Amino acid sequence: MRAEIKRDRDAVEFLTGERCHIKEVANDAGDEYLSIARARVEPGVVTAWHKLDGIAERYIIFSGRGRVQVGEAPPVSVEAGDVVRIPAGVRQRIENTGRDDLVFYALCSPPFQQERYVSLE
Repeated sequence: MRAEIKRDRDAVEFLTGERCHIKEVANDAGDEYLSIARARVEPGVVTAWHKLDGIAERYIIFSGRGRVQVGEAPPVSVEAGDVVRIPAGVRQRIENTGRDDLVFYALCSPPFQQERYVSLE
């Protein structure tokens, strides 16, 4: 890993097909072990069921309220400060149940690669 500062303001947010806005803050050769993206889900939106082959993911809820589903477990409410662990290859989705945007950081190890994203819808 390289010692450096990755600036949020330098990343560009984009809307994905899974109905989530993503800003890849750190996903480059500077860290071969972890990628970090800021995700934003608008009020009332449920992201698409998906999984990441060979990539474990962690959500750190930054703001807002939601309900997350991981694998076959029942939906669980989440709020700022909560951490969600998602093993590699396990299906997942998150719903914004609040009035404001649901914002969370997605940390992936190894780093996220689009070709490992599998839509389940």
